[in-house]
Amino acid sequence: MNIWEYSAKAQIATVIIIAFILVIAGVSFAWILPLGKVSYSDQVSGVATTTIATTTLEIASSTPVFVVTHITTPQPVRAAYYTSWAAGTPSFKKKMFELIEGTELNSLVIDVKDYSGRISFPMNDPEIKKVGSVQVRIPEIKEMIGKLHEKGIYVIGRVAVFQDPFIVKVHPEWAVLDKRTGKQWKDSGGAYWADPYNKEMWKYTVAIAKEAYAVGFDEINFDYVRYPSDGALDSALFSKPASTTKAAAMKEFFVFVHGEMSALGIPTSADIFGQVTSDKGDMGIGQHFESVLPYFDYVSPMVYPSHYISGFLNYTKPAEHPYEVVKYEMDIAVARAIAASSSPDKIRPWLQAFDLGAVYTPAMVHTQMQATADAGANGWLLWNAGSVYNRAFVLPYVHATTTAKAPLKSL
Repeated sequence: MNIWEYSAKAQIATVIIIAFILVIAGVSFAWILPLGKVSYSDQVSGVATTTIATTTLEIASSTPVFVVTHITTPQPVRAAYYTSWAAGTPSFKKKMFELIEGTELNSLVIDVKDYSGRISFPMNDPEIKKVGSVQVRIPEIKEMIGKLHEKGIYVIGRVAVFQDPFIVKVHPEWAVLDKRTGKQWKDSGGAYWADPYNKEMWKYTVAIAKEAYAVGFDEINFDYVRYPSDGALDSALFSKPASTTKAAAMKEFFVFVHGEMSALGIPTSADIFGQVTSDKGDMGIGQHFESVLPYFDYVSPMVYPSHYISGFLNYTKPAEHPYEVVKYEMDIAVARAIAASSSPDKIRPWLQAFDLGAVYTPAMVHTQMQATADAGANGWLLWNAGSVYNRAFVLPYVHATTTAKAPLKSL
């Protein structure tokens, strides 16, 4: 090897060594340099959230962040109910979106937490995560609500409260107990209940409601806000003080919910038994009409004619007289609201859109809507547990065949 060959090889080796040193230095520098942080503010809660960037530089994402929106409560609300399973199943969801096109509907009620105690989409609250009650039934919940908002649809999230067989498995100390066995009490349908006076259950319920609003639900509807109504009630052991009535216990819950939700400006509604409007007591379930009314933006009596006993209003089959049953209950509800210095605009009933006691035709559904309007109540919610609706139920009256006894007017 001559001196020129040696010199060339030495230069090459030097270049390789220097390059290797530079690579090592670069990797070490990147390793010790703190990763960049990208911060954004949640458009709903205003709480700052921080995420870690995947590089050492702050790089704007090419995919825009989805922004949660809310819309104002329509006046009046005209809604249909959908289960979480239906809202999350492509075929049912397609029908749901089809149903709102060209009909009277301007709102939907969708389950956030149903009778099973399961929550239908992911939530961030650490206590809810710890419970493990989430069962993702509605994928991409924010985006689905966003599409409904684009169509002008107000979205109400339904939260079933005290009938909750899931939470009492995780927190058995929250359950209604059976005096005879010391075990968890269950009603005649085999359902387990959380104790309505348990303050931890109250907090859990409100946490779910706030999370639902944060993903875009415009209003939170609280159902099963009561004590159990059937089963071996004498053996049910509740935690409320002996001197506290069920109605007083429930009122405390209503006050708590109102304080938590109104502070954030979140619209709320509560479901009550239909006959609570005409019963001057609490029907043994803690629902006294004047004790519910002040603490929610809307109160929804479930005035399904099929749920009234034979002989009600002297009808052998009340289900066959939907106008008369609904009008009777709504007249009383409106009068009681006015007497309590409240507003009839708070009264927004659940109406029957299912076959029970009679085959419910479009005319029978429409005549309930008519009875609601005639009484001076404010809109309506249609209930069908299977989320299956005849489109004629929600067509404007001029487009639907009607045979109701009461004259029908445009809504």
